[in-house]
Amino acid sequence: MKIKQILITLITVTLFSGCKENKSETTKAQNSTSDSIKANYLDYSKSDDQATGGIKMIPIKTPKGTFNVWTKRVGNNPTIKVLLLHGGPGGTHEFFESYDGYFPNESIEYIYYDQLGSYYSDQPSDKSLWTIDRFVEEVEQVRIALKLDNSNFYLLGQSWGGILAMEYALKYQKNLKGLVISNMMASAPAYNKYAEDVLGPKLPKEVFNQIKEFEKNKDYQNPKYAELLFKYYYTEHILRMPIDKWPESINRAFKHLNPEVYIYMQGPSEFGITGDATLKNWDITSKLKTLTIPTLVIGSQYDTMDPKHMEWISKEVQNGRFLYCPNGSHCSQFDDQEHYFPGVIKFLRDVEAGNFKKS
Repeated sequence: MKIKQILITLITVTLFSGCKENKSETTKAQNSTSDSIKANYLDYSKSDDQATGGIKMIPIKTPKGTFNVWTKRVGNNPTIKVLLLHGGPGGTHEFFESYDGYFPNESIEYIYYDQLGSYYSDQPSDKSLWTIDRFVEEVEQVRIALKLDNSNFYLLGQSWGGILAMEYALKYQKNLKGLVISNMMASAPAYNKYAEDVLGPKLPKEVFNQIKEFEKNKDYQNPKYAELLFKYYYTEHILRMPIDKWPESINRAFKHLNPEVYIYMQGPSEFGITGDATLKNWDITSKLKTLTIPTLVIGSQYDTMDPKHMEWISKEVQNGRFLYCPNGSHCSQFDDQEHYFPGVIKFLRDVEAGNFKKS
């Protein structure tokens, strides 16, 4: 009996020791890989974009000819490459410059990218180019040019970039490792209703009435209209800081906004998608359930978008997680960094480690 117990004990100890050794070896390998990535993160010496500091002008074929779009890579990481889709439409990568303060610390490679029509890229004036389908194909051409694939390719879209990211994923999710939808609903009519029924009434009544009167008369160029929006709406729901405290990169992004693209697709105001804007009836709520890739959806308490709708998106997709920013607005990457960046970084790390769990 004693011999049997001794044998069982020896076998148990041997198995346990083996597990510990295997686990230790796995941990060592992971740490070694992490150390190697960190050591080479800013080494551009073997890259074809060293001379330009990571910048590449990528030719994009369209029905109206070939144009160039601007991209800039920051860092090296063979398994995490995040392509950033800015808002607008017609905005710039400058809306993402706060990422410089967070992603390099985590050795996360990220790629700035100005879409066609945006400030650093070619700006053709043919309105037939400003369609969702064409922008989706543009992103696909950028992906191919940058050699991104489902072993490393994360797509992060904010605002209009969120629309573009969702539409890209609906067609090309096989190319993605993960998807981040930041501060964007899946329905323009639902967004308009939220602005009209929830956000508008929170404004002082006389201010809301004046804004609606300007919009009714299509008097969007009236300086008073812009003044009311910035003073009472933008500083509450776009970026929750006094205008004179807005980051320089945000001011630069607004200065560089292409109004031709923006007004044609989004309309002349951030207070809903107005006028004859082509995105006015956009709605993909019925298609979300087809998305199977790991997906992070970010919603903020004071956003122009309904955070409850964003939480719903995270449950509607098959493999989603919701990140809530309690102090954030539409640009929560600036006004709620305390929650925004740890949440995004955790998502990327969880997917990488195979520990991602939907919420």
